[in-house]
Amino acid sequence: MAAARAAVRVGGRGVSARAIVLAAGKGTRMKSARPKVLHELCGRSMLWWVLEALREAGIDDVVVVANPELETLLLALGVRTVVQHEQLGTGHAVRIALDALPPQDGTLVVAYGDMPLVEPGIFREVQGALDGEAALALVTARMPLPSSFGRVVRTAEGVERIVEAKDCTPAQLAIEEMNAGIYAYDERALRETIVRVGNGNAQGEYYLTDTVELLLAAGRRVRPVLAADHRSVLGVNDRVELANAAAIMNRRLCEEHMRAGVTIVDPATTYLEPGLMIGADTVILPGTTIGGTTTIGAGSRIGPRSRLADATLGEHVQINESVVVDSRLGDRCKIGPYAHLRGGCVFADDVTIGDYVECKNATLAARVKAMHLTYLGDCSVGPDTNIGAGTITCNYDGVNKNRTEIAANVFIGTNTLLVAPVTVGEGAMTGAGTVVIRDVPPHDRVVGNPARSIAKKPAET
Repeated sequence: MAAARAAVRVGGRGVSARAIVLAAGKGTRMKSARPKVLHELCGRSMLWWVLEALREAGIDDVVVVANPELETLLLALGVRTVVQHEQLGTGHAVRIALDALPPQDGTLVVAYGDMPLVEPGIFREVQGALDGEAALALVTARMPLPSSFGRVVRTAEGVERIVEAKDCTPAQLAIEEMNAGIYAYDERALRETIVRVGNGNAQGEYYLTDTVELLLAAGRRVRPVLAADHRSVLGVNDRVELANAAAIMNRRLCEEHMRAGVTIVDPATTYLEPGLMIGADTVILPGTTIGGTTTIGAGSRIGPRSRLADATLGEHVQINESVVVDSRLGDRCKIGPYAHLRGGCVFADDVTIGDYVECKNATLAARVKAMHLTYLGDCSVGPDTNIGAGTITCNYDGVNKNRTEIAANVFIGTNTLLVAPVTVGEGAMTGAGTVVIRDVPPHDRVVGNPARSIAKKPAET
């Protein structure tokens, strides 16, 4: 697999491919302090989606053209960048990137960092269209009018030139086929051509699209690649377009899981992130958000109105109107409604957590039940223990977090307070309203505030 991704075949020979991603624009229409390409959809930045699609298309050697602000953030993420200090157009941006790269034979893909919906297949197809005759392959799409995309002007032989929307005549603005902004160049041909791009246009900028006419004038072929769906090459310029792109991406993610055997009752109100593992025959109900590194076992039922993040669930788990974050659940656990699990909870099989129960850093053994209005924090609970309504493990003494240890087959009565650090032995029982400040021996019975034993002594039996 790695060898297959290392090169693409162009003109009958294997050559390496690399990419330049243009991301230096200020994104003023986003009205945000955050760089535009770092705005997120489905849990990942726009730029992440572009880089991931390039990687899946076999291109790992990528340089991002950034403005100074974005460069600082990308370097912290390990993304290779070059800086475009002056915004002098796409041709200028590509030339800066080429100046920073050692020349090589092969394919060079140019893409935009604010086009998160581009799928790997488009990058593969545009690379594949670059043969021995063509020096450039570019993606086009039939867009609804009006549009700000550059128009593709054709002759009977193919592409004649690309005209930016700002420079179009009224007749050219009526053209439906438009430049999507994704290119695959023969790198050497691009290097020879980019130095001849001028800025004699209405904006005084250096347009990368001018390379089309220059290559054609040099007798080189420019091959168009028509995208099947114009929505896959839409860019994002403001928050309305970001929301529209997120809806499309989310639908893709839902469809991927549905085709793998997951039932999603309402994809429009189910919000997923990439990289999830969801077992077959799981049902996801409306209003549910699943993200991070979450894994869900087969036959589970999630929702409605639930949120999972960085959670690992076994098989046949039920989560009902609850939140599970950074926690691991065994098979057949039942959670909710209105429960909140967080902070490294680990549950064995068949645990039941009911209404308004919060668990934090809690380890619960098999068949533990906490059905109502309870807080279990920094604790371990043994198998077959029942936690009564209103129970609280008082884990914080004002300075340190302390643990509560509850053994197997314990019955914790309603409104019990367990003041940590404290241990409750196997088979013990607390009465309603008990405040436990000292360890409870196995099989003891305690009540009151503070707790006192009411178990019969051996002489009383």
